[in-house]
Amino acid sequence: MRALGIDRRNLLLITVAALGYFVDIYDLVLFNVVKRESLEFILGPGHPDIKDRGIDLFNIQMAGMLVGGILWGIWGDKRGRISVLFGCILLCSEAIIANAFTFDLTSYAIVRFLAGVGLAGELGAGITLIAETMPREKRGYGTMIVVVLGALGAVFADEVYGQGQRIGAVLTDITGRAFMNWQIAYIVGGLMGLVLL
Repeated sequence: MRALGIDRRNLLLITVAALGYFVDIYDLVLFNVVKRESLEFILGPGHPDIKDRGIDLFNIQMAGMLVGGILWGIWGDKRGRISVLFGCILLCSEAIIANAFTFDLTSYAIVRFLAGVGLAGELGAGITLIAETMPREKRGYGTMIVVVLGALGAVFADEVYGQGQRIGAVLTDITGRAFMNWQIAYIVGGLMGLVLL
């Protein structure tokens, strides 16, 4: 990164913003990957309302992002963008883990709303911090790194879901409880965010 003229402080900021965005995109894509399996767990296999309830949950998540965008924007102006960055990562990570333990549509909707609130502020806070702390001619590099690494979250979400049984075997050994692929994918996503913090 020295070749790009990015110092250690900015590199740390870019890394946290990029990995936070990675977890955000992971969750956004993961919901669409596991939606059917998770709703079949809640409603029963082949339930006729699965598609409609999936759309409802997605809309609830988008409402959470709308609310979160406003709340985190106000919070960032009053308390600082770093607190927003870490607050968003914390809320989103906890909500992602909670998704794995939803047992009905109401709890799933609440958790998706909270995940949306958490998702809303991370990218904005990260990019704003980069714009505020990096020299003008280097800001594009910081933004590029955040966006590219974040996009890899989409690839990772599908991979974790695909490897669910292997990861699940490890979790079962640790906890003594069996998990389904969709639960494992949510747990891994949330743990990534918590490790990042």
